[in-house]
Amino acid sequence: MTTTDAQVRKLMEEHQKHGNLGVAALRAGMHRNTASKYVKSGQLPSEMKKPRTWRTRPDPFEEDWPELESRLEVAPELEAKALFEDLCRRRPGRHEACQLRTLQRRVKEWRALHGEGREVFFAQEHHPGEAIQTDFTCANELGVRIAGEAFEHLLCHSVLPYSNWGWLTVCHSESMQALRRGVQSAVFRLGRVPQYHQTDNSTAATHDLRTGGRGFNTEYAALMRHLGMEPRTIRIGKKEQNGDVEALHRAMKSRLKQHLLLRGSRDFASLEEYEQWLREIQEMSNQLRQKRLAEELEVMRLLAVKRLAEHSDLQVRVSAWSTLSVKGHTYSVPSRLIGEKVVVRLWENRVEVLYAGRVQLECERLRGARKRRIDYRHVIWWLVKKPGAFARYKYREEMFPNLIFRQAYDRLCESLTPHQSDLEYLRLLHLAAATLECEVDRVLRELLAAGEVPVFDRVRPLVRTDPPQAQPELDPFEVKLSEYDVLLEEAS
Repeated sequence: MTTTDAQVRKLMEEHQKHGNLGVAALRAGMHRNTASKYVKSGQLPSEMKKPRTWRTRPDPFEEDWPELESRLEVAPELEAKALFEDLCRRRPGRHEACQLRTLQRRVKEWRALHGEGREVFFAQEHHPGEAIQTDFTCANELGVRIAGEAFEHLLCHSVLPYSNWGWLTVCHSESMQALRRGVQSAVFRLGRVPQYHQTDNSTAATHDLRTGGRGFNTEYAALMRHLGMEPRTIRIGKKEQNGDVEALHRAMKSRLKQHLLLRGSRDFASLEEYEQWLREIQEMSNQLRQKRLAEELEVMRLLAVKRLAEHSDLQVRVSAWSTLSVKGHTYSVPSRLIGEKVVVRLWENRVEVLYAGRVQLECERLRGARKRRIDYRHVIWWLVKKPGAFARYKYREEMFPNLIFRQAYDRLCESLTPHQSDLEYLRLLHLAAATLECEVDRVLRELLAAGEVPVFDRVRPLVRTDPPQAQPELDPFEVKLSEYDVLLEEAS
């Protein structure tokens, strides 16, 4: 049985009390001879233990190490696994896979003794109310579902480094609209602003798409001026300079995962419910930081401006294709707007098209690069008049609302000539736009299941076009104040 430091401390304590070695050894739980050894030495077991200078088993790399060391001196970035694989290739049968860990320890020790110096990171002291840091982080790992569907999203995370007060907003991209919404949500929650706002080199804040430079974008600089903060950023490729918010990403997502487990479900009925849940979790977390937050708020400037609109407006002319290009993406619009200049209102998650101050189109904003959203209802009225254009139409694939329509077109192609099949399909698409797409979809499913060719003359009679039932007439509600007088009399 190994003697511990705690036992020897007990031994020394008892021996100092009465000087009886036998009694002290008994109370410390060790043999008298062992107790005598420690009393004479006056040292703890940990102090008497000497480092082992011998190996317990033969070194499997003793013969190979001089060669391996020379290779490390030439290329210090070589990894132990690569060296081991190369050694096994050149000297087959000499080493086993279980010896890799031995070589890794040997290489690690060599780097600590003879390798190049590593980068040093310097702990920083933060001053109250000096800055707020903002960064985006992917939140897909939370596994959140909205109405039963997986919800892929980002979180815009703003943090005060001194107190670690933080605030979260849900977003779908690292756009200027998302950054504006996230920063404003944080500072308006605080009611005050620090001197600086710090971000990384995201395209929303620092990448000028027109010049390719790294100066602050016009919109971002205007936001900072409006809020009364000075913008500052980190060096390119030096995310550790935004270290506080980066480190708090991990803690924040870990906390959210724990509260999702406590909640018992990752499913939310709506985005609003999820955002409300996030606010509640963030408020609970911030309650633990009130003391240092109070120090920050005391030196911050009062936020005395109105909240900026969380969208940007663009003037775009509608092309002859009944489409408009926005941020590299293509959207279709009603053909009556062809040639007109419209206002495209870009929100963080949606796009609105306005003409004469009235909304003409509202749809989800496209993400990524060079995508398109073409609604067949915008062009089918003209495409059915020019069926020959369908065969090589640039947006032909967008003319199939779902798989059933594609299968119906394929069945037509199998039974009719190319021109006839295009014409019949466009008439079906025109019918879907004029009535209800779900009704045409239902009929197409039935005909395809029955093995019939879904030509227009067969589909049209089966599509229900009954007008909605008239609303029942209700008598106008009459207020009788005498009934309220009776209630007041009974209460008195």
